[in-house]
Amino acid sequence: MGISMRKIRPVVAFAMLLMIAASGPRPVRAADGASPTGAGGASSGAEVKIDNFSFTPQEIRVKVGTTITWTNRDDIPHTVASTDSLFKSKALDTDDKFTFTPTKAGTYSYYCSIHPKMTGKVIAE
Repeated sequence: MGISMRKIRPVVAFAMLLMIAASGPRPVRAADGASPTGAGGASSGAEVKIDNFSFTPQEIRVKVGTTITWTNRDDIPHTVASTDSLFKSKALDTDDKFTFTPTKAGTYSYYCSIHPKMTGKVIAE
């Protein structure tokens, strides 16, 4: 008498989702020149969509002080993490948002820490 893999897989998947949810949001470390504002609601400023394993637009130019909002439109989780550790979102589920407001001019490269081939760039002027 054995246990079917069809019965075990959903239980394991559900347990993994519970572990991820229980871990809560990851802390975001602010650094000089940036003001991460975490997952948030509406904001005026620029928007980047996350869909089909890509950031659209991949490169965005904004004025210093403009809030950029990333919205995950994909069916799987993604993150928004700067390559220089200035900001990092929690895992964003479908329709979750993350915002960041650059306070200094410069280039802010970022990627999805779950899918590192997904990259983007904010140029603050």
